[in-house]
Amino acid sequence: MIGLLQRVGRAAVDIDGQRVGEIGHGLLVLVGVERGDGAPEADRLLDRLLGYRVFADEHGRMNRSLREVAGGLLLVPQFTLAADTRSGTRPGFSTAAAPDVGQRLFDHLVARARTLHPNVATGRFGADMQVSLVNDGPVTFWLQVAPAGAA
Repeated sequence: MIGLLQRVGRAAVDIDGQRVGEIGHGLLVLVGVERGDGAPEADRLLDRLLGYRVFADEHGRMNRSLREVAGGLLLVPQFTLAADTRSGTRPGFSTAAAPDVGQRLFDHLVARARTLHPNVATGRFGADMQVSLVNDGPVTFWLQVAPAGAA
């Protein structure tokens, strides 16, 4: 499972001109689900997202997590993160999870996030979304949690 996280001053998701998710200071995370991912990978990714130290401490060092700063978490499904781009000029999607699996795991991630963190917003799986953000830094990290036993 992939999480492309961006530290933001604010971020929002609109669908058909309607705001469906919005946060202030926090993390915008684009989420990709790969073949072989399951609930354990979603849980590990969430634990990493909530604990990843990307916010400044009193010395200006990235030493505080989302939990510590009580920031917002905006989770946005993005299956293109799981694309195979190793060759050619067109991405392949054989490495992405099937849509029903992707939606189930994204929904699992969101439900678990809402039990562990007070400020969670989301995009909508399968929708044509417009995502806006003010990247703080910019600070962007790629987190990937491989299924157990994967290389």
